[in-house]
Amino acid sequence: MKIAITGKGGVGKTTLAAVLARLYAAEGRKVLAVDVDPDANLGLALGFTEEELGAITPISKMSELIAERTGTTKESYGKFFKINPQVDDIPDRFAKEKNGVKFLIMGTVETGGSGCVCPEHVMVKRVISHLVIGRDEVVIMDMEAGLEHLGRGTAGMVDRFITVIEPGARSIQTYQMVKSLAADLGVKKVCVVANKVRGSEDEEFLKSRIPREDLFGFIAYNDEVIRADRMGVSPFDTSPRAREEIMKIKERIDRST
Repeated sequence: MKIAITGKGGVGKTTLAAVLARLYAAEGRKVLAVDVDPDANLGLALGFTEEELGAITPISKMSELIAERTGTTKESYGKFFKINPQVDDIPDRFAKEKNGVKFLIMGTVETGGSGCVCPEHVMVKRVISHLVIGRDEVVIMDMEAGLEHLGRGTAGMVDRFITVIEPGARSIQTYQMVKSLAADLGVKKVCVVANKVRGSEDEEFLKSRIPREDLFGFIAYNDEVIRADRMGVSPFDTSPRAREEIMKIKERIDRST
């Protein structure tokens, strides 16, 4: 099972990713949760402490490892390097485990301009490709709104793209953008989860804008989740309601793949 969760910042995709990971782990499944969002906070939502997260080096910042695997030197940087570095050992070497979930942080790649291909970018993209194609556990990726880290072959192997939105026209546009980007990569399995839903009016609005087969569920606006975020703890441990709602979404995902 390979799941990519996308959406704009603040819509709640990290909450969905973290609780899904914890639910699969609670079933006894092997789970690898991956933070691909530059605004990385999946670790806290999984239950890691700030101190534990502070000790984790993102893959994109492992300069010595990247230089070794891509064959870069100070003289060759920006000119010649391997575009297919070995990465199959990286998840097992560097993932940290908490609450039955293994966790990796990809980190940001700082480039001088859009479209720049650098050793760090190649490394991150290769690791993500390996996670999707070469691993036998449940892989849940907390992505940013775009899908630039996913190549055509990688995206085609993802079992489900989930776009998390709020009840509003701008969020509907985000869903449509992700669906279009995914289609460009040959992917049709894009669905929606609506978060911060306040009642039947929000639900009816969303049902009127999103095809029924794409709308996988609702997560209610929930003070327990907000408090968990404020406290830096996992919503899985603090909100039975969120767990129940996301369990229903998980069951829909399982039936559809």
